[in-house]
Amino acid sequence: MEREWVAQWQRAAVALAEVRARELASLSDAQALAAADTLLAIGARAPLQVHRRTWSGLVEFQRLLHRRR
Repeated sequence: MEREWVAQWQRAAVALAEVRARELASLSDAQALAAADTLLAIGARAPLQVHRRTWSGLVEFQRLLHRRR
């Protein structure tokens, strides 16, 4: 029974991926840009923590990369 359940979820995942691919392929340029703007606006409204204003993981990553040279 458990194997059947897992197999069903695997089939559902494949079907959902196909639906997602079709929906993305059918978006017009204007719809894709509007969706991207909406997602970017969500991030812009998120409050920025105080420590993120003075520290960046990217800066730390670059420091680690340069240290290896």
